[in-house]
Amino acid sequence: MGSFEIPSLEDIRKASESIKGQVNRTPLDYSKTFSDSLQSEVYFKLENMQKTGSFKTRGALYKMSSLNAEERRKGVIAVSAGNHAQGVAYAANMHGIHAKIIMPEFTTPAKVNAVMGYRAEVILKGKDYNEAREHALRICKEEGSTFIEGFNDPWIISGQGTIGLEILEELKGVEAIVVPVGGGGLISGIALAAKYINPSIKIYGVQSELIDSMKKSVEEGNLVSHVTGETIADGIAIKYPGDVTLEICMKYVDDIVTVSDESIALALFKLLERNKILAEPSGAAPLAAALEGKIDIKGKKTVMVVSGGNANLLLLSKIIYKSMEMERKLVRIEFKIPDRPGTLHRIASSISDVGGNIYHAEVDNLSEDTPVGYQSVTFTVNVRGPDHADLLQKKLESLGYRFIISG
Repeated sequence: MGSFEIPSLEDIRKASESIKGQVNRTPLDYSKTFSDSLQSEVYFKLENMQKTGSFKTRGALYKMSSLNAEERRKGVIAVSAGNHAQGVAYAANMHGIHAKIIMPEFTTPAKVNAVMGYRAEVILKGKDYNEAREHALRICKEEGSTFIEGFNDPWIISGQGTIGLEILEELKGVEAIVVPVGGGGLISGIALAAKYINPSIKIYGVQSELIDSMKKSVEEGNLVSHVTGETIADGIAIKYPGDVTLEICMKYVDDIVTVSDESIALALFKLLERNKILAEPSGAAPLAAALEGKIDIKGKKTVMVVSGGNANLLLLSKIIYKSMEMERKLVRIEFKIPDRPGTLHRIASSISDVGGNIYHAEVDNLSEDTPVGYQSVTFTVNVRGPDHADLLQKKLESLGYRFIISG
């Protein structure tokens, strides 16, 4: 396989044999909940349960197998603040190859620790990915080491394509596969595997509406960057796709759609709440597209690829909180009440009487808009949904105090 050849089905099958036993054959999980709500037959390919927590390990392992003795001796270098870093570190460790991972200086400690846990050498350099990449390429030139691309490499693409093989081996009659898209390595591999075996399978890509460079590149027929903001789906926040992946997407991917961060967050929450699947934001993008009606899967046997599960736990807590607000399962109630004994007890009792659960309460008597002789009190209350929230509001209105309810 030449350095810029589009992988063949045989290449992907070789990748599958090469990495067998070094990766998990991840579950293909049927969801009755989402099958019913989306009027489809929905399965999730759970790459969040892959070694290192994402699909990236597959391509990295196959790439390592391509290195000759001299390349192995000189080591490898990669640039990433996320899943690619862990995948390369794990793969290099499995092959006994020294890996240097260049990460931007402000990478979160949890991600740095994860990479170091796979015995890679971590170098924090640069304020962003581009500066880190420049530093990595300088080291490559000086040391003669091998740079491991995140997506624009036929070996990487073939490794990711093993996911497509597994899907088609385990599920007969697949009609659609929905895949998160950043630089395009994952969807390229899956699309090739699926279309080689059954050209009628629909392949849908999903990007953040804030960073949708692959979609724009496909539309224009050449590499372009299209960034209009920052997204919570950092795993697919790629400014430029690759020339190899662009060529594959233009030929083998049926459509690429975009979704909002709010939709991604809600999809992540629903995966966790209903199917007990912990996905990172990128991994929830396919479900977000389906819930928004951006892709045509009605009546189709559909697989959604949950690409990873390395969620930032602080972000996850915010997503859970905000999603519960969006579904009116968590409401905030701001009161201005007379500063008299028993008032707070009366309100709390009323909330309890209708089955509300007080999650948090805060008293602020120093707020400028709090009248003299009054208290500003905010309750955050867990309820069952919109109807229950309305019932709670009516109960509190009967008390005669001024309040504002939100959520």
